Amino acid sequence: MSMRENQYIKPETVAANTSQNAERAVLYSFQRYETKYLLNQEQYRELLPLLRTRLTQDAGGVYTVCNIYYDTDNFDLIRASIEKPVYKEKFRLRSYGIPDENGIVFAEIKKKFNGIVYKRRIDASPAEIRALIGKGTELKREQQIQRELRCFFRRYRPAPKAFIGYERLALVGREDADLRVTFDWNVRWRDRDLDICAGDYGKPLFEDDRVVMEVKTAAAIPLWLVSLLSQRRIYSTGFSKYGTCYQRYLAQQKFGKGRVKIYA
Repeated sequence: MSMRENQYIKPETVAANTSQNAERAVLYSFQRYETKYLLNQEQYRELLPLLRTRLTQDAGGVYTVCNIYYDTDNFDLIRASIEKPVYKEKFRLRSYGIPDENGIVFAEIKKKFNGIVYKRRIDASPAEIRALIGKGTELKREQQIQRELRCFFRRYRPAPKAFIGYERLALVGREDADLRVTFDWNVRWRDRDLDICAGDYGKPLFEDDRVVMEVKTAAAIPLWLVSLLSQRRIYSTGFSKYGTCYQRYLAQQKFGKGRVKIYA
């Protein structure tokens, strides 16, 4: 199943609805722990039905996630992130499905401090987002987040550097709504045509068909899930899609460095 609805407002919503006139209840600011795992197909097929006994599929089903990552000319943001500092931050545009000019795009600042992820974002049409980050044109809401965006852009003066897209399946805890587990596959990238409305095409990021699993929680990962993963020798990793794209491809193009594999 592939979602291609322009008004699809999936993630981090209180109530998902694909109707063009749907009243959205989007979370614009939140914090949580995010832990990533890289699965092969055998692990994915074994784990998914076990998780479904305690989690239910998100209302959105399977959907496409499109991202445009911004960075400095010398990729200072991702280079700093790869060093695993106590604090790091990045900026991206994100859409759920491929938006047209009447669709919805999120402008997001994502920060991580002492293992806790903080996300601040605002949503608008592609044209409004371009005006916001390109000309400083204000929207009539979420003023604090807009101030943070302007500060970020004044400090780094970033530009679009990479598109990264993938298909996603999201599961939510039956008893704990703060527990989310996502599976991303068919991860692809490109470094041209960097407009969020330009489609979801790209080259494969991986050389195989592995799946990126992410566990998102408000506190510690539940013991039952820790046990489930450890019994199957599934261990967390400091993986980053944009970081992998940079190390394997973008750095080589920019600096002439060889490819660096950062996953097993």
